[in-house]
Amino acid sequence: MCGIVGAVAERNITAVLVEGLKRLEYRGYDSAGVALLNEAGELDRRRRVGKVSELEAALKAEPLPGRVGIAHTRWATHGAPSERNAHPHFSGHQLAVVHNGIIENHDALRDQLKSLGYSFSSDTDTEVIVHLLDHTLKSEPDLTAALKVAVKQLHGAYGLAVISAKQPDRIVAARSGSPLVIGLGLGENFLASDQLALRQVTDRFMYLEEGDIAQICRDEVQIWDIDGKAVKREQVQYHEGAEAADKGEYRHFMLKEIHEQPSVVQRTLEGRLADDHVLVQAFGPQAADIFAKVKNIQIVACGTSYHAGMVARYWLEELAGIPCQIEVASEFRYRKVVVQPDTLFVSISQSGETADTLAALRNAKDLTPEQGGYLASLAICNVGISSLVRESDLTLLTLAGPEIGVASTKAFTTQLVALMLLTLAMGRVRGTLDPQLEAELVAELRRLPTRLGEALAMDAVVEKVSEHFSEKHHTLFLGRGAQYPVAMEGALKLKEISYIHAEAYPAGELKHGPLALVDADMPVVTVAPNNELLEKLKSNLQEVRARGGELIVFADEKAGMSNGEGTHVVNMPHIHDALAPILYTIPLQLLSYYVAVLKGTDVDQPRNLAKSVTVE
Repeated sequence: MCGIVGAVAERNITAVLVEGLKRLEYRGYDSAGVALLNEAGELDRRRRVGKVSELEAALKAEPLPGRVGIAHTRWATHGAPSERNAHPHFSGHQLAVVHNGIIENHDALRDQLKSLGYSFSSDTDTEVIVHLLDHTLKSEPDLTAALKVAVKQLHGAYGLAVISAKQPDRIVAARSGSPLVIGLGLGENFLASDQLALRQVTDRFMYLEEGDIAQICRDEVQIWDIDGKAVKREQVQYHEGAEAADKGEYRHFMLKEIHEQPSVVQRTLEGRLADDHVLVQAFGPQAADIFAKVKNIQIVACGTSYHAGMVARYWLEELAGIPCQIEVASEFRYRKVVVQPDTLFVSISQSGETADTLAALRNAKDLTPEQGGYLASLAICNVGISSLVRESDLTLLTLAGPEIGVASTKAFTTQLVALMLLTLAMGRVRGTLDPQLEAELVAELRRLPTRLGEALAMDAVVEKVSEHFSEKHHTLFLGRGAQYPVAMEGALKLKEISYIHAEAYPAGELKHGPLALVDADMPVVTVAPNNELLEKLKSNLQEVRARGGELIVFADEKAGMSNGEGTHVVNMPHIHDALAPILYTIPLQLLSYYVAVLKGTDVDQPRNLAKSVTVE
């Protein structure tokens, strides 16, 4: 996921830009660059493929001082990683732009601009922006006014920043579907795609809202909303307690990370959604071509990531109409596999260094076409510089940020969001997803952070329910359909941090064995969204109550379930059935957390476990 940094000041800001890029390295990138107005008032730039350190070395060898500048780390979506495709992009020697996101109508704009005499030096969608703006400046000479006109022709998602040699007092910026934040200083101001990039220079920020245009000068910031009306955005003071490595107001990192889920899900969605569909290029430059050829999908993962893949199998087959297999990486890597034709190999990992998952990917890539090799590989990962990302053909980063607690929480929900994006993109490219349903699910995804916030608001209710587990040693988790993997994840969380033995079963399997375990000392936790399996699930729960089992049910508020003897119902906000697995994960995480606190265990560092399993 690309990163943007900009600055306008009375001092040389080259080091500020480079440091900002370093702070965004966690997001993943393949090239980096800066553009500044030099002391002669001319635009100049340095770009390098690879790490920010390569760019830093180039600037040390050939310094580029300046007081106004923009910088960028690029994650390739159009055009391979190369210096010519790295940002910033120029139009002549007067105008420079950096851009996060995807411009969907870049081909049409490129043809139009070529007919006007513009030549292109890159394969990127971004270069059309800078030439379009240059053309607009011919009839609208003010840079800010020209940007307001030009962005109306852009379809897709963008966060962008522009500087001009002819108007050297400012940076202009625009946001649509990709975040931007302004950092406020004394006699200097800054811009970035993430406030983390600016923490070394300021603790005061203003967040641009959807459709905003901003003009950032040394001593003034002006913002216009989507309707062109001048607005003031709230200033936010950033405190040290909000740092990722600080628990802040929370007792444990795990609880902090549970409560971060609305914001990290929002971050994972930003820049990847158009009005009514997923931007397929978010998966990589070749994604559309590869997805069009896919006939089967093989998912490989471990632990929590494996549960995310199990949910995705339901989505991919039901919504995208594509056969999907899911397997634990530690088993897959040692098994002789028969690969179906045109299979996409999907690996999922929080760290991108999970030994078994990485080995499975390498084994898959070693298969020759004669051995039935895979069509391509896709990594869904939280660490952009990881081995898994570097060795895969396509990538979608989850952008959960650092996860300190060993028991995964926000990494899991962002993986689910990424897998839903994959499902919708696959269905769109293959023409198997109804456009109306696609638009409905995109709208539901936009509302998902709010729904997660509503689930988190039940924190105190779940804490009260956790008291039923204080003296228990065994727990059964039940779910049906896509909620079965959610039940598996709930059981994993409980055993990881509370050390209570927990198992998950498909609810329909109760009578095939697990029912023998049910008694008054065996709590049974169930997730019950309001879907076509609800009535069958209710019958399964009656079997539990008939044997004296104590039920804890997380049920849709419209499911018609109520408290009774031995039955404790927690009503959940209503949500589209396809996204219910993401929502119902939240209370199970909270339940495991509060049970662990009651048990007095080490919540963030449970015994015998490591955060990233990098050995076999």
